[in-house]
Amino acid sequence: MTGRVYNNVIEVRQGDSFEINVFVNNKCQPVDLTGATLLMQVKDKDSGDLMFEVSGTPVDVEQGKMMLYVTPAYSSIPVGDYITDIQVTTADGHVNTIFPPNVNQVGTFRITQQVTEG
Repeated sequence: MTGRVYNNVIEVRQGDSFEINVFVNNKCQPVDLTGATLLMQVKDKDSGDLMFEVSGTPVDVEQGKMMLYVTPAYSSIPVGDYITDIQVTTADGHVNTIFPPNVNQVGTFRITQQVTEG
């Protein structure tokens, strides 16, 4: 499961799987995500066309833990930089963008070049 998340960038090698573990907290306390949804969209940075989207999988929702699974089908898009964000919608309808963490930045989803093709 190769890839990394840093600053406002999610980076994965083309054609690889990647699990993005999400921990939601407020003032260092886990947020109960029972009934919540998690969604990441990746779009072309020039046209805004949707490349793919991934819905979250519950891990330990009472402790604020969910996971986004990027499959090889998703990461097989052309090498380059795309725009992204990750949003949590709570059971009561509140929407919170949790990535990128800086509200003044746009998230980057980067596909890096592979060498070995399966």
